[in-house]
Amino acid sequence: MQTSFSPEQLQSPRIQLADDILRNCVHCGFCTATCPTYVLKGDELDSPRGRIYQIKEMFEDGKGAGPQITKHLDRCLSCLSCMTTCPSGVHYMHLVDEARAHVQETHKRPLIDRLLRTVLALVLPYPSRFTLALKAARLARPLAGVFNNFSALKPMGAMLALAPGKIDKPGPLSKTGVHKSDKTKSGRVALLTGCANSVLEPSINEASVRVLNRTGIEVVIPAGMGCCGSLEHHLGMEHGALEKVKANVDAWMAEVNGDGLDAIIINASGCGTTVKDYGHMLRLDAAYADKAKTVSSLTRDITEYLEEIELDGFSDKQNMRVTYHSACSMQHGQKIKTAPKALLAKAGFEVVDVPEGHLCCGSAGVYNIMQSELADQLKTRKLANIAKTSPQIIAAGNIGCITQLASGTDVPVIHTIELVDWAQGGPKPGKIHP
Repeated sequence: MQTSFSPEQLQSPRIQLADDILRNCVHCGFCTATCPTYVLKGDELDSPRGRIYQIKEMFEDGKGAGPQITKHLDRCLSCLSCMTTCPSGVHYMHLVDEARAHVQETHKRPLIDRLLRTVLALVLPYPSRFTLALKAARLARPLAGVFNNFSALKPMGAMLALAPGKIDKPGPLSKTGVHKSDKTKSGRVALLTGCANSVLEPSINEASVRVLNRTGIEVVIPAGMGCCGSLEHHLGMEHGALEKVKANVDAWMAEVNGDGLDAIIINASGCGTTVKDYGHMLRLDAAYADKAKTVSSLTRDITEYLEEIELDGFSDKQNMRVTYHSACSMQHGQKIKTAPKALLAKAGFEVVDVPEGHLCCGSAGVYNIMQSELADQLKTRKLANIAKTSPQIIAAGNIGCITQLASGTDVPVIHTIELVDWAQGGPKPGKIHP
């Protein structure tokens, strides 16, 4: 792809990056076949190739973003399926991230849209605020239908509909500290407890620590660690996102320089994709660039790490049919495709894949709130494909996917690590029927 940026424009790091990425695109259109929004809408403007053209024009014009490109960028799930398909190595993720930051800086959205985005950024990354919001949402849930009658308020209706019926009490992992193994110490890792995980399903973190401890791995919950920054990052709110990124880098590097870390463990693949990109996000910050690169190099999805240490010890293998849903952030963002399924198979489960497994379920961070109609279509399509496999359990490695899928099926949707923990003699996941 030819670009026509002026020498003055190319002084900007954002434009330099965009220019490098755009020049790799050869217009082939392979990305359209695997893009969820193009599959649903058949509109070139809602395909990766179409968005690339719009981003190119926006940056070349040197003007603020308008409502048209904002609409089509908002419809992008950032599922990154296009990056898996692209034969030319176009780094669409970095391009769309820069475009969203530009939209946030230059485009004034309608008032309700601005307010909702601000509320999401002020609430979801903070477990205590998120918990209070969910309790309020549970009380307001009967109003979801009313909100859905007004186009601008549909995100509110979607948010209420997704709120769980009950909220578990915070577990011991809500506080910082070290969780030592009863066995001979064989390693030391930090665990990102996450925003949504720690509130919606604290059992995921608890299962993670149990499995790691059984192998002799010491698990630390570092002081100062918080949200990974992905929510604000994907909303284009770069300042807030980078402040969270730096806080995490500081927290993890304190452990690296203290008692040491063999890995930083993530059990929410959406967070993992972002943390593995910290080195890129802070590349221009002289004080943090090297530290961020170190953090990214240490980051592992929990299934990825357990495969590396060759986890075994499945004393209570479960003979059940598990359909494995690979989150987009897992298969496209981190390129982890076999480790979760191999672990489940080793644990004695019959593991099957989902037809059209490359297509997103519609969760995508807060996409199922902000773009609820498209998200519901993708969820319906995903669950229909899952139903073809006749599962007893649906496994996934991302809390967003778990929440999204569970809202449309009676089949238990359970994190992979909870199933692994159960097969090692841990507690039976509460969602599994007697």
